[in-house]
Amino acid sequence: MTNQFTTSLLILAVGGLMFAGSAAAQTATTTSGAGPGVVDPGHPRVNEVNGREGNQQKRIANGINNGSLSPKETANLEKREASVQRQEARDMAKHNGHLTKAEQRQLNHRENKISKSIYKDKHN
Repeated sequence: MTNQFTTSLLILAVGGLMFAGSAAAQTATTTSGAGPGVVDPGHPRVNEVNGREGNQQKRIANGINNGSLSPKETANLEKREASVQRQEARDMAKHNGHLTKAEQRQLNHRENKISKSIYKDKHN
């Protein structure tokens, strides 16, 4: 009798694990895969902010290469860019890899200020 009870419990446990596994597989295939710390490459707000960051990194690199940015100016700009990237990561972690319109607007505002600083530093 004990052996039959143990076998029944084992069958129920295996069945439960199979059910949970199939539910998890269905969930994973119906979402974009975005989650905390995961970038959703199809999200337009994230792509727009990342594109601006990439463009500004190229402008900074160009200023370094042609000598129009001093090491101090470069360090300051890079520090500010890193701060924007950290804020973006925090915002995305709150919303499963996405940005709200308000977060995008705030990040763009900060990028605008950095962009003006890049121009001023390259032309002083």
